[in-house]
Amino acid sequence: MLLLALDTATPAVTVALHDGTDVIASSSQVDARRHGELLLPAVDRVLTEAGLKLEAVTGIVVGTGPGPYTGLRVGLMTADTFGLALGVPVHGLCTLDGLAYAADIEKGPFVVATDARRKEVYWATYADSRTRLTGPAVDRPADIAEQVAGLPAVGAGALLYPDTFPRAHEPEHVSAAALASLAAEKLAAGEELTAPRPLYLRRPDAQVPKNYKVVTPK
Repeated sequence: MLLLALDTATPAVTVALHDGTDVIASSSQVDARRHGELLLPAVDRVLTEAGLKLEAVTGIVVGTGPGPYTGLRVGLMTADTFGLALGVPVHGLCTLDGLAYAADIEKGPFVVATDARRKEVYWATYADSRTRLTGPAVDRPADIAEQVAGLPAVGAGALLYPDTFPRAHEPEHVSAAALASLAAEKLAAGEELTAPRPLYLRRPDAQVPKNYKVVTPK
């Protein structure tokens, strides 16, 4: 097994290789505006670090969000392209699940929250680092304060709103290393992973203008 994992659902552009036993190479850069520029060089970097060629990959793992439309689709389209080119399966994993796994909290419940912009967070609750209880969902922090009161929390969204998440701590962003490790664990146990389909949870920021003037040929 050689899994190539990647995620662009948060400001982190993150890539990792997992050989079925351990992560053998990884790269993470935080830049919310350059997912498209940074992803492929990161893939090349981890392959070079591992001394492997892309053709050696036997499966792709991609974070499915939730996340902003523009960043999220970069990772998903890249994963689909690699899968088609190599003839290997493409597996999806919720980005919040990767953060929960990296948090390594054995006993919950706890919360994972990422920044959804518009003064909102993408969030979910977990019984432990491998078991999601609720979500994912997108809400204003104040609107979920009662539901998450007193719970430990991880993720950039939690760190942004200490009034709602006073027990927030790192990790801030997802790592492909955690996604790859979680996927390898699930696959080894015979579990089926989700399809690589995006969890947008809301409409993209770009909208067709209302009441625009229609121009017709004379």
